[in-house]
Amino acid sequence: MKIYESVEQALSCVESGQTIMVGGFGLVGGPLTLIDALVELDVNDLTIISNNLGEKGKGLGKLLEQKKVKKAIGSYFTGNRDVGEAFQRGALEIDLLPQGTLAESIRAGGAGIGGYYTKTSVGTDLAKGKETKVINGEEYVFEEALKADVAIIRAHKADRLGNLVYYKTARNFNPIMATAAKTVVVEVDEIVEAGELSSDEIITPHLFIDRIVVAQKILTKEGVVEHG
Repeated sequence: MKIYESVEQALSCVESGQTIMVGGFGLVGGPLTLIDALVELDVNDLTIISNNLGEKGKGLGKLLEQKKVKKAIGSYFTGNRDVGEAFQRGALEIDLLPQGTLAESIRAGGAGIGGYYTKTSVGTDLAKGKETKVINGEEYVFEEALKADVAIIRAHKADRLGNLVYYKTARNFNPIMATAAKTVVVEVDEIVEAGELSSDEIITPHLFIDRIVVAQKILTKEGVVEHG
């Protein structure tokens, strides 16, 4: 694990064509500093696994505006009208997953499970083309696990070993994404010395984390503002 002063250097692992997991629920818990830096990188044809693609002109919405997203895998895209318009133009592929299925697929990817059967989406358009199986007289749909080349996530604090704690509901998808990518880059509000975080409050152990950078932007009631 390495602590970076430069956000751009922290994202030097990102390349065109990769699959990127991005934490957050809307803008809450999203790695806004890393997303803004990702917008500036010379990369394209990205597959983004995230609950949604931000809002119009905000968060991952900026990445979509730059036409750097080839495919989106997530649950809630209606909060950003640009997503639907890009899909209708054929400029964006979408894999729509129920939110619980999205979370479980990421968890399975991190746990080394190839996939699992679920009753969610049975008999709907979301199940078309997917394997089904009858178990104890009930039909289930097979969902493949999700993994990524890189995960960019947001936490509240990290210690210098890389252990993470989160702030309330901003935790959302971040901890499971930290387990399911080859390289994990995290932005935090604060880096503290090893031993300052209680073992009871640590959610993500340091073994999952590769790169840490201090956040430069935070989400407040007034919107996205510069950190500090």
